[in-house]
Amino acid sequence: MPPSRSSGSFHAPGQRPPTRPGRLQTIRPRRHVTPALRRRVRRLRSLRVPLLILMLLAIAVTLVLARSLLIPLVLAAFIALGLNPTVAGLHRVYVPRPLGSLLVMIALAAALVGSVTALSTPAAEWLKDAPAVMRDVGYKVKRVTRPLTRASHAASQSLAGMGVGAPPASRPPPAGGFSLDNLVQSAPRIAVAALTVALLVFFFLSYGRTVAGHLVTAVPGFSYRRVALRLIRGIQEEFSRYLLTVTLINIALGLVTAAILWALNMPDPLLWGGLVTLLNYMPYVGAVTNTLLLLAVGLLNFNDPLHALAPAACFAVLAALEGNVITPIIMGRRMRLSPLAILVWLLIWGWMWGITGALLAVPMLTCLKLITEWLPGWQWFARMVER
Repeated sequence: MPPSRSSGSFHAPGQRPPTRPGRLQTIRPRRHVTPALRRRVRRLRSLRVPLLILMLLAIAVTLVLARSLLIPLVLAAFIALGLNPTVAGLHRVYVPRPLGSLLVMIALAAALVGSVTALSTPAAEWLKDAPAVMRDVGYKVKRVTRPLTRASHAASQSLAGMGVGAPPASRPPPAGGFSLDNLVQSAPRIAVAALTVALLVFFFLSYGRTVAGHLVTAVPGFSYRRVALRLIRGIQEEFSRYLLTVTLINIALGLVTAAILWALNMPDPLLWGGLVTLLNYMPYVGAVTNTLLLLAVGLLNFNDPLHALAPAACFAVLAALEGNVITPIIMGRRMRLSPLAILVWLLIWGWMWGITGALLAVPMLTCLKLITEWLPGWQWFARMVER
């Protein structure tokens, strides 16, 4: 038989090819797999799912117990990421990062203090009159739906006469009131939390880039270092742009809503515009909440049913345009999230961290989606939550 060719040399069939000079040839012995070893491997694999469930439960418990520590950190990190493009722009015109961070934070604090000062008085009046307002809204809703109530009552009486069922006994509404005492008592705690977040934002903006550079150099291996650098740059650039764009869209939506409410002679249009801006960080849930609030305020202030429904209807149309046309055009397809993933994420973080967690849920989900897009082996999560 003709000799076979292997690695540039000829050797007879059945003979081992000669080794290259200067290179050691290692022979790995085959490991014999016994039935006992197979059973042990299957037993270990069967423990993977319970261990994963226990790990997720431990993480959830840790997040709930440490929320007083984690909420300021996460909030400060997101605020710093949103302000980072402005500070970077000042740094390009030779303004030091600490000075640029201080100037940006002073401007942001002045805007927040002015907004809170302008909206605190009408907000306090609405909160103080909340019980009477809810009674008036209930009375007007009952007056609008009186024909339906009469038809339902007549049907229930006819069914009770036939022996099908009995009308339920009416229960008096629970007495309750709203007081600002708790808010006043918690003012020092709110001030300390705000100061903590402000200091964290300042240090994130001033020295976050240096810490990120040290973190990249501390990662062992060139390939892992390249992945870490891609993650940090992606978060600093794309996610910062996302936060800034979403904030500008929400502010614009609040201003347009306030202008429409002012044209419809609604009381305190700036208050409702500011509430629209804040709650729009929760997609779907925020739009539904704002629509119901404007419906209640419209029923309270206007006797004409069409005029009472006009504020809620106008905002519903505006929110639909913003969520389905304007935001997708500006943000692009990559930043679009699945409605089911958003609702589940809102429920999880609202349960763990309350209203603050619900407001931070969608930015956290977007950040996690961007991270998993660049992280090897985790692209399935990004595809699962995208729209």
